[in-house]
Amino acid sequence: MTRARRQTGIFGEERAAAVLREAGYRLLARNYRCPQGEVDIVAEEGEQIVFVEVKARRGEAFGGPAAAVTRAKRRRIARAALHYLAANRMLERPARFDVVTLLETPSGWRIEILRNAFEIEG
Repeated sequence: MTRARRQTGIFGEERAAAVLREAGYRLLARNYRCPQGEVDIVAEEGEQIVFVEVKARRGEAFGGPAAAVTRAKRRRIARAALHYLAANRMLERPARFDVVTLLETPSGWRIEILRNAFEIEG
């Protein structure tokens, strides 16, 4: 990964965390890693545990940010989410998967929270 891509990723995660807090989410963990995968942000919104994938792009040459959350990526996030829930004794809590997209435009960054962006696929 290039330095510029890494910096965009760090920027994206920082902005996403701020936007989620402003929207009423309570952050529980960032960059949760386990053998099954990684979740960028784990949060609570009401009674739900929310697993958040953050995607930042400086343009749409390779598709929008949400397009980067592929089926394989969703599976890795879901496995890491199940690990988090089990490790924290939260398997009975309702959970969902959100995606925060950040896209640089000529007028600045466009940021969206996509609630219930995907479900665990069988």
